[in-house]
Amino acid sequence: MQNRAGFSFRLIAVASLVAALSSCAGRPEGVLIPTATASVPDTSTVDVLVATTRKPTEAPGILFSGERGREPSVTEIKVSIPPDSAREVGQVQWPKKLPANPAKEFATLSVTPLQIGGARNWLHHNLPKSRRVMVFVHGFNNRYEDAVYRFAQIVHDSNTDVAPVLFTWPSRGSIFAYNYDKESTNYSRDALENMLRQLSTDPAVGEVTIMAHSMGSWLTVEALRQMAIRDGRVAPKIQNVILASPDLDVDVFGRQFAELGPKHPHFTLFVSQDDRALSLSRRISGNIDRLGQVDPTVEPYRSEFEKAGIVVLDLTKLKGGDRLNHGKFAESPEVVKLIGNRLIAGQTVTDSDVGLGERLGAVALGTAQTVGGAASVAVSTPIAIFDPATRRSYNDQVGRFGQAVGNTVETAVGQ
Repeated sequence: MQNRAGFSFRLIAVASLVAALSSCAGRPEGVLIPTATASVPDTSTVDVLVATTRKPTEAPGILFSGERGREPSVTEIKVSIPPDSAREVGQVQWPKKLPANPAKEFATLSVTPLQIGGARNWLHHNLPKSRRVMVFVHGFNNRYEDAVYRFAQIVHDSNTDVAPVLFTWPSRGSIFAYNYDKESTNYSRDALENMLRQLSTDPAVGEVTIMAHSMGSWLTVEALRQMAIRDGRVAPKIQNVILASPDLDVDVFGRQFAELGPKHPHFTLFVSQDDRALSLSRRISGNIDRLGQVDPTVEPYRSEFEKAGIVVLDLTKLKGGDRLNHGKFAESPEVVKLIGNRLIAGQTVTDSDVGLGERLGAVALGTAQTVGGAASVAVSTPIAIFDPATRRSYNDQVGRFGQAVGNTVETAVGQ
C-alpha cells in the first residue's frame, strides 16, 4: 500500500511539473538561425562565448543536441535583446515564429564556430576594463538554446561588466531525463575544470566569477573539487562562486566544500523553501535536503554556513516568475540587478550594502547602520540575507538601534 501511495505521489508530482513546463512547448525550433534584419533602434547585443560537451547536430538552428559529444566545442553567439520598452526585466522574450522580430523578441544575430585560438582571441577582445570573466553553468532540463538565451538575458539585465562565457553540458531538455542529465554533469567535469584552468592561467584575465543554476551547481562544485585535489587549491583568480537554487545533497556539498581546502573562493547561495523542482528532486534522491531549499536561519545550517563563511540569500518570500519557483535568481528584477551590482563585482552583501533606500527590501542578518538617524535594516522582507561575517553582532546592534526604528525592525533569525 505504501509503495502504491509513493508511486501515486510521484505521478502527481511529475504531472504537475509537466503542466508547469507546458508553456515551453509552443516555441519554434531553430531559434539559433541568424536573423538578417535591418538595425532596430534601442536593441542591445550580447556577445557570448559558448563552450559545450554536447554532440553537434545538423538540424538548422539547433547546433547541439542533448547527447554527449566526443570533444568540447566552442562557439561565439551574438544575441539581440529587444528595447527595454518592449520587455520585462528578468524575462526571455522567445520568438513566437521565425524569423524573430528583434523589436519585440530575442533574436540570434550570428553564430561563429571557433577553434582554441579563436576562443582566446574572443576573450582578449571582449574583456572589459575590470578584466573579469563570468562563467555560467545552467541546470537540469535545458536545451542548448535555452542556456544561450537565458544567459544573454542575465548578462543584459544585470548590466554587469564582464566577458560572458557559457558552459553548457548535455541535458536532454526533458523532465523525464533527470538521471541522464545528472550523469551528463559527471561526464562534463573534466571539460569544465580544464576551461576554468585555461581562463585562470590567461595573463589577460584578472578575475573569474562562476554562477551555476540547479544541477549545474553539482557540476561546478565537482569541477572545483577536482581542481583543488589536482593542483592543491582552487585557482586564485576564481574568487566568487554563486550557486542559484543548487540541486545538491547537503551532506555531499559539505564534503565537497571541505575538500576545496582553506583557500577556496567566496560562496554565495540563492535558496528558496518553496522551490517545487527541488522538492521533487529531494523525493527522488533519498529524501535528503537539497542545498537550494534549506532555511539558513535554523540549525544545523545556521552554524555551518557561519563557520564556512557562506553568504545565503533566502528568496522564499519573493514572488517567482515561474510556477516551480526555481528560477527566481534570473527572473526577479531586484535579484538580477543585485547580481550585477554586487555579487559579480565580488562584493559581500550585507545590510550596509542593501538599505531601505535601494528598495530591495532586504533583511541582512548582520550589522545595522544608521542613515539619517534611522537603522538601515529593512522590514517585512522578500529577500533575507544571511551574512555569517557580521551576523554575530546582529542582536546587539538591533538592540542598540531598536529605539530609533521602534517596531519596524523585524529579524529573520527565528527569535
